[in-house]
Amino acid sequence: MRRTFRWALLTVGLAGVVTAVFVAAGEATPPSLLTNVPLARGTNVSRGTIPLQVGTDVAIAQITVDPGGSSGWHSHPGGAIIVVKTGTLTVYRSIGSQCQSTTYSAGQAFIERPGEVDQVLNTSTTPYVLFVTFPHVPQGVSARTDEPDPGTCPGL
Repeated sequence: MRRTFRWALLTVGLAGVVTAVFVAAGEATPPSLLTNVPLARGTNVSRGTIPLQVGTDVAIAQITVDPGGSSGWHSHPGGAIIVVKTGTLTVYRSIGSQCQSTTYSAGQAFIERPGEVDQVLNTSTTPYVLFVTFPHVPQGVSARTDEPDPGTCPGL
């Protein structure tokens, strides 16, 4: 009986989180000139040495952003490991009340931490292409969470 009650409570809590995500998405800044091609997604069933939680998904996508495009403000529930295949991009991170920017180019890789709010812009004249691995994605949940503009990076 207790187990049933716990599952019911967990289901109601999960429904609340999903509702909150969709309500927050209404204020989000959408991506522009961005194409996301999901390449693969699978549920971790191993107990390997990389610290991935059993039962969460790992997703992989190819993301292309045309000149003048952006990712929109977003975060990732389990973070992201990004490899820049072609082009140049600038990542703007909202850290507290500060705006931090870093530019990456082909052949470089970088990490976005879980829950980190950022926006990625293409200010060059050619598209950039990324291969992204999203670890720790809860099953049935998007690897990306749209976020409202935090207001820390004026002019974006």
